[in-house]
Amino acid sequence: MRRIVPLFAVVMISVAACGATSETNTTSTSLSPRTSPSTILSASTTTTETPETTTDTRETTTDTRETTTDTADTSTTSLLGGPIDFGPQSGEVLAVVGVSHDDSLNLRVGPGPSQQVLATIDPTYANLLAQGETWDTSEAFWIKVEYEGISGWVHFSFVAYLGVTEDATASVVADLGGYPVADTMEGLGLLIVGVFESLDPQSRVVMTTAPSLGDLGEVTYDVIGLGDDAVYGVRLHVFGELNTDGFALQAVEITSLCGRGVTDDELCV
Repeated sequence: MRRIVPLFAVVMISVAACGATSETNTTSTSLSPRTSPSTILSASTTTTETPETTTDTRETTTDTRETTTDTADTSTTSLLGGPIDFGPQSGEVLAVVGVSHDDSLNLRVGPGPSQQVLATIDPTYANLLAQGETWDTSEAFWIKVEYEGISGWVHFSFVAYLGVTEDATASVVADLGGYPVADTMEGLGLLIVGVFESLDPQSRVVMTTAPSLGDLGEVTYDVIGLGDDAVYGVRLHVFGELNTDGFALQAVEITSLCGRGVTDDELCV
């Protein structure tokens, strides 16, 4: 069995190599350290916040350098860089992570942002089959996957193994010192994000499913980059109930996003 280099480590290498050559104009939200919580917490609507533009090598459909040609060169002899012997093994199941709810991940005919787009993948798609090939373009890492019967390449920093999903409500309430309340579901979700995000290194926070209202309000955030090479990030599914004060937390489900793989018990390795 080939040694698998942590996804988190790979992402850090690729970001450092790319510098300011951002491949998207998608924004992410960075939160400041939380203040001491009171028994009941509140948050204003996030529409007053100014999100920061990411400078990572993001490869989503908002790519400003997206090619529209139908004659992309698929020969690996013409590609920058070359194959490298690490990454997910053939047949392993991966999920899309860290892609905004209003965006999608590009599946390309070859590794690199100038390659023709074969398909676009939903930000919460969870059944990509690794083909056992990884490519280093010197600016970023790409892996070959199968999506709905189509083989192509995706940017390495937007995939991970889904780990165990657990109820984190009690631990969140204990950390915050009470059940938080916010004006919007988006704001409520960001309060929960503050419990889990890392400030050093700074996590990348992405809303992967937009707020929705039913019996309960719902919103999902991915928190990518926790300073742990096994746990690449977490996915937070937040539920809230609307009352006279706003949206009050009802439950939090947390899914581990694993960088190296999962055990039979879905724990990150």
